[in-house]
Amino acid sequence: MRTGRRSRDGESWQEDHYGGRDLTRWPSAAGRGTVRATGWALDRVRRALPGRLSDQDLPWLVLAVIVGVGGALAVVTTMLSTLLYESVVERDGMAALDKPVLDWMVERRSPALDTWVTHYTDLGGTTYLTPIVILAAALLCWWWRRWTPAVLLAIGATGSLLMTIAGKDLIGRVRPPHSLAVPPYETSPSFPSGHTLNSIVLLVLIGYLIAVRTSNRALTIAAPAVAVVLAVAMGLSRVYLGHHWMTDVLVGWTLGIAWLAIIITGHRLALTVRRWTGGGPDEEPADPAAEQREAS
Repeated sequence: MRTGRRSRDGESWQEDHYGGRDLTRWPSAAGRGTVRATGWALDRVRRALPGRLSDQDLPWLVLAVIVGVGGALAVVTTMLSTLLYESVVERDGMAALDKPVLDWMVERRSPALDTWVTHYTDLGGTTYLTPIVILAAALLCWWWRRWTPAVLLAIGATGSLLMTIAGKDLIGRVRPPHSLAVPPYETSPSFPSGHTLNSIVLLVLIGYLIAVRTSNRALTIAAPAVAVVLAVAMGLSRVYLGHHWMTDVLVGWTLGIAWLAIIITGHRLALTVRRWTGGGPDEEPADPAAEQREAS
């Protein structure tokens, strides 16, 4: 089975590899158990629906199921995080973190820095982040010659948006007072930070997709690292400007990392199933002439 292709510039790559790591290998006991459970479930599905699912359908089915189950767990996790927040608030634990961190940020403000941070934090809002992600998805699809990046980014955006809405509706936390914030002010509920949650999911996912596509070792490391730095900076910018409390940002990071883990696990399982079946999402037929040239 051919899992990669040679691009126009002669660069060889494999979708099921991240640098030198094979994404279809699961060294941990939990990973092996997940793969065995996936194989067992697929076997039952194929017996129940004989002839209705092709080998090319199975990886997409696995991705859809993992994302669906993971999405439900993510929503439950969001609800649990709101209960935890309320429990901490009842013990006045927020005062030990939120107020001191915000006061520390306020003391370090300056007109020039306020302007720069405001411009940066605006990039994490839907007005700017949406076209940025759409453009990134289009470029990645062109680079990959597959629809995988668009599918994964759409899943990431949908999940992070639902978690943000759920958290804000359940808690309805009030943002820091305007006297401690830098205008323009925001009026929507504060918990969790949508800028933080959306940026860590989408930016890190873009970094992951770049790292999977490239065979350049430096870029494999740099792309996710830069994405993480940008996402962390986005979260801190929300506290610096007084638009969120620090706990809003911490929960945004936590939920975002959990959702990323679900998406990447789903992608890896889809690749694993494609390795089993010899087909899969956007898999191209082998080119014997090209393979002969590569072998020589």
